[in-house]
Amino acid sequence: MVAPVIVSTRAATGQREDMSAPIVAEYAERIGFGCRPPVIIPDGEGVLAALSELLSAVAPEVIITSGGTGLTPDDLTPEFTEPLLDKRIPGLMEAVRVHAGRTRPMAAVSRGVAGVAEGTVIINLPGSPQAVREGMEVLVDILPGLCDQVADLRPQNDWGDGTDHQETPQEG
Repeated sequence: MVAPVIVSTRAATGQREDMSAPIVAEYAERIGFGCRPPVIIPDGEGVLAALSELLSAVAPEVIITSGGTGLTPDDLTPEFTEPLLDKRIPGLMEAVRVHAGRTRPMAAVSRGVAGVAEGTVIINLPGSPQAVREGMEVLVDILPGLCDQVADLRPQNDWGDGTDHQETPQEG
């Protein structure tokens, strides 16, 4: 299950329609993930409360935020995401920025972070629909395996039983 969190003061106050959550849902569906209706909140401090609520009440496999990753004073999504993370996944955001940067050099200034909190993958994407689409183009190939890894879903013989299995020469 994917839970989109749209961080946009204009969308939260009804000044504009959110166009990012449908893109998240479209890509989630492509890889067989369900998608919750989006949580739409203003830029700023509400990010922490929204993420905390989703983690405790819903515990989705993935939370994708859209917005609040830029450089304006109220772009605080990474600052409120990072304290929740148990493990960070910097390479994920590097891949998103590289992919988007092929056509939009300003993608390099996105400050989004990614990581795992309480067994849920959290990914911060920029707020524009184009940036969300570009991010999801990268994530669609990574999320299934990433979620399996976070849930530790792998055959037992791939991870062993915790003992050292070095070959011992047989006496003969």
